[in-house]
Amino acid sequence: MLNAINTKLLIAILAALAVISSAVLYQRRESAKAAAAAAKAAAILQQQRKDADDQKARDEAFRKQVEQDRAHHNSAADHEGKTWKTYIP
Repeated sequence: MLNAINTKLLIAILAALAVISSAVLYQRRESAKAAAAAAKAAAILQQQRKDADDQKARDEAFRKQVEQDRAHHNSAADHEGKTWKTYIP
């Protein structure tokens, strides 16, 4: 009788240990998934920031080029007008 009680107690202890160990493994797996997701999100944010900075630099270069073209175009028209003022037929 005592042997049966000891066996049932041992089985209950082993079952409790199995439940605890499975809970610990589940928690580790979930924390690893969360860490991987956070790392992926950080990489995506970093890439988006880099893309935004690159776009800003391209926009600024384009604006400068437009200003240069406008200045060049306007100065060419100014010089052309002077030739008609000083033209003697």
